[in-house]
Amino acid sequence: MNNRKILAGLAEVTGEEDKIMDITISIDKLDKIGIEKVKEEMLSKGVSAGAIEKIQPFLELQGSFEAKTSALKYILSTSEVGLKGVEELEFIYKSCKTLNASSNLELDVTLARGLNYYTGAIFEVVSEGFKGSICGGGRYDGLTDQFGLKGLGCVGISFGADRIYDVMLENDLFPKEKLDSLDVMFVNFGEKEQAYILPIATELRFKGISVEVYPDAVKMKKQMGYADSKGAKYVAVIGENEMHSGLIRVKNMNTGEQGDIRLEEFINKF
Repeated sequence: MNNRKILAGLAEVTGEEDKIMDITISIDKLDKIGIEKVKEEMLSKGVSAGAIEKIQPFLELQGSFEAKTSALKYILSTSEVGLKGVEELEFIYKSCKTLNASSNLELDVTLARGLNYYTGAIFEVVSEGFKGSICGGGRYDGLTDQFGLKGLGCVGISFGADRIYDVMLENDLFPKEKLDSLDVMFVNFGEKEQAYILPIATELRFKGISVEVYPDAVKMKKQMGYADSKGAKYVAVIGENEMHSGLIRVKNMNTGEQGDIRLEEFINKF
């Protein structure tokens, strides 16, 4: 986590208040491009060499949360807004310690978050071994003023659903009982059969039964392979003959047994 007031304070003590966005955007790239490239980028954006020299110790901060906040108080000693940012960080850290939730909390002074409506604490959530953040957000005061709701301070967080999914997949975190809970898969022979099957599938779903209808009329081998990969308990086959007879051919995927059963019996089976 970090605090946008600290970044504002850094711009203030270096005499580059008008360059705050340029400074924060460059600093935010430290992990990706390294300190020398960050300095080059700031210089190219008009940040003075003297200011960059003052910023360098800020970029090289190391140590514990307490060590970093202590160093920040020295670096930002002449900035009221910067010191306020340090104070807010310390409040959050102490609160987390009280809740035994501080062990994974790290102060990263280069964290800037790209959106300039943040006014206080900013944070990102990362997963070990995964490149990039999976959640992010922060404090913003005054944003709701634009929508007619004045004087409301807010904190928001967004979750990267795709990234969280990737992390769970990589670390095999999806519960097997949920993944393998498909009760019935209906084989698809074509549009006519699919239209006949869909009301049956709907009726089964209303009974709390997990049902899929294979989306395409492809080779049986491919459809059976899919059912097997999903851990389907039964595969139901309804072709033209079954449509006329009112029967369903059902295969028990655990035992391999298969046979014809009347539609009503099949529904009542569950």
